[in-house]
Amino acid sequence: MLGLMQSQQLLISSLADFAERHHGDAEIVTRRVEGDIHRYTWADMVRRARQVANALDASKLLFSDRVATLAWNTYRHMELYFGVSGSGRVLHTINPRLHPDQIAWISNHAEDQVLCFDLTFLPLVQAIHARCPGVKLYVAMCDADRMPKDSGIPNLVSYEDWMGGQPAAYEWPEFDENTASSMCYTSGTTGHPKAALYSHRSNILHAYSQSLPDVMALSARDSTMPVVPMFHVNAWGIPYSAAMVGCKLVFPGPALDGKSVYELIEAEQVTYAAGVPTVWQMLLGHMKPNNLRFSKLNRTVIGGSACPPAMIRAFQEDYGVEVLHAWGMTEMSPLGTLCTLKNKHMALPPEEQMKIRIKQGRCSYGVDMKIVSEDGKELPWDGKAFGDLYVKGPWVISDYYKGESAVSPLVDGWFPTGDVATIDPDGFLQITDRSKDVIKSGGEWISSIEIENIAMAHPAVQMAACVGMKHPKWDERPIVVVVKRPGAEVAREELLKFYEGKIAKWQIPDDVVFVDTIPIGATGKMLKTRLRETLKDYTLPTA
Repeated sequence: MLGLMQSQQLLISSLADFAERHHGDAEIVTRRVEGDIHRYTWADMVRRARQVANALDASKLLFSDRVATLAWNTYRHMELYFGVSGSGRVLHTINPRLHPDQIAWISNHAEDQVLCFDLTFLPLVQAIHARCPGVKLYVAMCDADRMPKDSGIPNLVSYEDWMGGQPAAYEWPEFDENTASSMCYTSGTTGHPKAALYSHRSNILHAYSQSLPDVMALSARDSTMPVVPMFHVNAWGIPYSAAMVGCKLVFPGPALDGKSVYELIEAEQVTYAAGVPTVWQMLLGHMKPNNLRFSKLNRTVIGGSACPPAMIRAFQEDYGVEVLHAWGMTEMSPLGTLCTLKNKHMALPPEEQMKIRIKQGRCSYGVDMKIVSEDGKELPWDGKAFGDLYVKGPWVISDYYKGESAVSPLVDGWFPTGDVATIDPDGFLQITDRSKDVIKSGGEWISSIEIENIAMAHPAVQMAACVGMKHPKWDERPIVVVVKRPGAEVAREELLKFYEGKIAKWQIPDDVVFVDTIPIGATGKMLKTRLRETLKDYTLPTA
């Protein structure tokens, strides 16, 4: 027997219609590439998204054709999010921080038909367009009077000329909710990048989950700033969940330095922000010496890489901002877990609560997880056993675009994340390492993340990376690579002593290597493969 309920496909266009109808006067504010502040409403955004859809029709794009973007977090990028997917095409956000060779490869692999880009990335497009023969149309995301002269790019139009003259009336097509809506490529640290191909259904279910009170708790009362880029796993899905709840949206554009982010947070009374640790490090680095405070910001989601406990403490204890530590990955749309306390934890002393907050958190409904040993046996949730992390759920990939894996990426229906983790009895996940970064010393595993977090707590340390070095007796031993804060000094012996009492003696690094910079990848994560290359001539000190 079937239920007698109406059947409605879960389509991204329905988010646009809802936001327009029920939250049409809520603001969307952008610091533009041009430097000025642009304001309009959700109703304005949806009207222009319909014009984008009409422009795609006029450009003769077929259903499911790919439309690529090289763009910052702006209102125009938001219009493409809804106009492209809502009309049945696939939005392909490209990370502009990748090497031009990778970008050209990705665009060809995706078979992009249109490429829309902010003028910041004009040199990048000039470098790749000759290698992307499948792109029929290039759209510079600017007004007509700002179009570059003699760009050398064929079929180049301004965004406003391309879509501005189109009708604002458009009837969104109806189709299967499992149709592809958008795609994001992995960072490709080993081999070519691979694409996660999201569906309308998966994105909307992800947005529902993300908005729950025990997850991001987004609401129409929030002024929300996604500092995490819209080219980084769809800004963690915030453009969709923001439409679902009708909150005010604040886009920082290309200005991600601490001063610019702080000024926009204050000017737009931002209550909720999301970003990676490297951006928040710049923000806190601007605030502390200038004795600045937040007037409205009360919570921030931090993910993309492990958040140092020192950063969580700084936000919460110095500025009264709750940190929601999150974990996910491109293959998960991306949200997997988020750290919010349970009722049983609220009476705990602050230090005991902090032990929970530094974990990556717990699943919301829709995601399941487990940890397994090297022989595939499921391990207990006791907070001690650690193993390879597997996940599954309706917004977790079943395969990569074009089946790039030689075999299915799933193992008995579960996706192996490549992370090593523990899960405690309350279901809180703690990532201890990437499987390729875990350090095995004398048959015991050492968490590089824990080594890094302790170093980051030292006032003289700006950034730290832990890597394992070959050892004739113990197989591997950890060293910590450190960038000192400007004007700060710390000696090797002082930093090694800083570890005493914080971890077991045998886990303390064997050495400290001071460097000017630690290589950072396109998604804000430390590139340990490149770091190891620079250390190829390094030898561990003898005891």
